[in-house]
Amino acid sequence: MRFGVLGTGHWAAVTQAAALSTHPSATLAGVWGRSPDKTADLASRYGVPAYDDVDALFRDVDAVAIALPPDVQAPLAVRAAEAGKHLLLDKPLALDPAAADRVVAAAAEAGVASVVFFTNRFVPSVDAFLRDNAAVGGWYAAHGTMYASIFQPGNPYAGSVWRKQHGGLWDLGPHALSVVLPLLGPVLDLSAAEGPRDTVHLLLRHEGGAASTLSLTLDAAPDATSFGFSYFGEHGATTLPEWDITPVEAFGAAVSALLDSATTGAPHACDAAFGAQVVHILAAAEKARSTSTIVAV
Repeated sequence: MRFGVLGTGHWAAVTQAAALSTHPSATLAGVWGRSPDKTADLASRYGVPAYDDVDALFRDVDAVAIALPPDVQAPLAVRAAEAGKHLLLDKPLALDPAAADRVVAAAAEAGVASVVFFTNRFVPSVDAFLRDNAAVGGWYAAHGTMYASIFQPGNPYAGSVWRKQHGGLWDLGPHALSVVLPLLGPVLDLSAAEGPRDTVHLLLRHEGGAASTLSLTLDAAPDATSFGFSYFGEHGATTLPEWDITPVEAFGAAVSALLDSATTGAPHACDAAFGAQVVHILAAAEKARSTSTIVAV
């Protein structure tokens, strides 16, 4: 399958293009970006064509891998789907539910496969953990903490405008939800509170009575970073395992998942519809945070 990469930033260069260039069943066929100079640099780095016209890229590939801000990603994903291209998307899928729903509708209308790269879901140890514990069932609570500190000198994401504007809720929230929803189920409603250093704390009520709490920030004190998830159920308590592969290898697994979905026609668990479900939850959390109310999803 021939892939075009949309985007020229750090993630596009060191993860997406790197994984596609070495995947045994995929070919990196071209790059398009909003900056002609950066597009040329990235294309030269991997020895592929640089495109200044995204529609020309669409004509030359079978699928796109998108590494762009979510508000830029969503309309381009719709255009790619309408052009008949399979979609390997980044999280969050969009910054508002309507835009996310348009991607889902476009993919369904065109009959193309979609996978949203929730990194944890493509790490074998995490995937096996979620599958095994979903089969066990009986989970009634989860607590997750994701305290990152990206606005430090030298961090490749320190200059990300959309991350500065939307914070950990939208950048880390998708990662957190991707490992909570498989065990506790869909979210019915939620409340939110703000804390120092742009921290947001969520209390979510799930179908069936389970509840979870998430605490998220991109701007933790450098010595106060923390990442962890604990789960509690009728059969005991457990914690999410650590990664056993690199992000590049995880993205390679996502490429394989998209290939499988495109071949079989079976939707992946992390398809655009799941990505849109996450966006709806995040939008409700944004409203809950701004209004100090309980908001239905």
